[in-house]
Amino acid sequence: MKRPGASCPTPTAAPSPHGGGGDRANPNFPGERDADRPIRRLRLRLDGARPRRWHRLLLDRLTAQGLGIALDDRPGPGGLTGSAERLFHLEAILGRMPTDGPAAPLPPGSLDAYRAAPAPPDLTLDLCGDAESGPVWRLAYDGACGEAALLAALMAGHAPVATLSEGARRVAAGRLGSETPGTMLAAFEDGLMRTITLVASALTGARPADPASEPEAQRLALTPAALGERALRVLARAVVHRLYRLCYRAPHWRVGWRRLDGPDLFDLRAHPADGWRVLPDDGRRFYADPFPLDAQGRTVLFVEEYPHATGKGVISAVPFGPDGPEGAPRPVLEEPWHLSYPFVFARDGAAWMVPEASRNGTVDLYRARAYPGGWVKEATLLSGVTASDATLLEHGGRWWLFATIRDGATARDPRGAFSDALCLWSAPDFRGPFVPHPGNPVLIDIAAARPAGRIVSRGGRLIRPVQDGRAGYGAALALARIDRLDEEGFSQTVETILRPGPLWPGTRLHTLNRSTEFEFIDGSGRAPRWR
Repeated sequence: MKRPGASCPTPTAAPSPHGGGGDRANPNFPGERDADRPIRRLRLRLDGARPRRWHRLLLDRLTAQGLGIALDDRPGPGGLTGSAERLFHLEAILGRMPTDGPAAPLPPGSLDAYRAAPAPPDLTLDLCGDAESGPVWRLAYDGACGEAALLAALMAGHAPVATLSEGARRVAAGRLGSETPGTMLAAFEDGLMRTITLVASALTGARPADPASEPEAQRLALTPAALGERALRVLARAVVHRLYRLCYRAPHWRVGWRRLDGPDLFDLRAHPADGWRVLPDDGRRFYADPFPLDAQGRTVLFVEEYPHATGKGVISAVPFGPDGPEGAPRPVLEEPWHLSYPFVFARDGAAWMVPEASRNGTVDLYRARAYPGGWVKEATLLSGVTASDATLLEHGGRWWLFATIRDGATARDPRGAFSDALCLWSAPDFRGPFVPHPGNPVLIDIAAARPAGRIVSRGGRLIRPVQDGRAGYGAALALARIDRLDEEGFSQTVETILRPGPLWPGTRLHTLNRSTEFEFIDGSGRAPRWR
């Protein structure tokens, strides 16, 4: 099937053996760059028939990195049709989404300041697929260029891989994602924002680890009929969604637990044959993100507690005895902002916690003065970041902090996925100071970036639970082997994917943790409003 978007022709020049960037021609490989010097001047090739806000955001980001930029905005291939724009408009109305996001058209003259170039560029960044000469990095989505290729992949129901290529050489790649892949406007804009991340990091010399390869996916042609059918599905889904929310509280998570009398999930690589028991809730709140801690001779489970009436998470705790939970979880930590993912650990004779506080823009460390309560903030490990599910690991003489970052989002413009860009920081002590990894983001992959629990050691190997969000937020959980973790690089290999099923009914599975005697997961459930 012919792919939507431009065909992304491959230049005849051979790939550069040097990698990296430079500002003069490579005599051994005409049309490609020499790697001796950094990129300082960039030509950006985009379709000027419909410039969008993400183009301006990209230009601003690259300018802030010190690049001199010239714009080539002649009309080009790979753009969206009017039918696609009407689909976006419909989704924005039904979903009450802002219309000034990354996909919004720019008013005339918005990019005029970038049209003059003081000197020949070192590199052309081609967003259309039609740049013909000179060193060129081409942006493609599943091998096809242009915004139409991104939308076609999303409409086919899979997470597209964005690539930057120079000739036959892959410069950087990432599997883009969204917490709401079924809403085309949201998923499209999340993909555009993460494209900015990929481009900006590649131009600094950073290269995220390549996402795992997959068979070539089917894609849809963006015909008026296909887009019209999608619009009808949007209308039908909006009706069903509203009816569901009239009958049920949503979202509603639940925690599963079991007593460990044999191998855990890290060894089983499958749900246990006897399934899971559910931590009870009253239907007016849910529990999620289970983190147990063995301390002071007993197991205490910490969870996110989310009362539907307040819409704000707090951290609660419940002790576990030989037969399971001893009562209901009770709040132990609350802030003015939403809290979740209570990463707890014991160290230096004390209990410590790093809860998610992404809405506050910080990653904070707390210490318990009256365990399991009495939590007091001891330090701010990171600030000015929208970080999800911060997870600590002591390895190689340093403390490592794993988290996914919503890069580029602001309070006024809350765009960009939470779950597809993994960043690392390290410090000599868990109290800090933490410094960013020079390769951040070290991985862009909605299938394997976001943490899903503590990292464990098995036979000398580090196994990292990760969220597989290709089918939506929290859709599945994977176990990834860490192959490299040091101050120069990171890589991992996904070994197993666990999904909901008969032994864990529901539609989601996104946390895995264990204590000495118990194992815990979480997933979706239903909470009838009449309960």
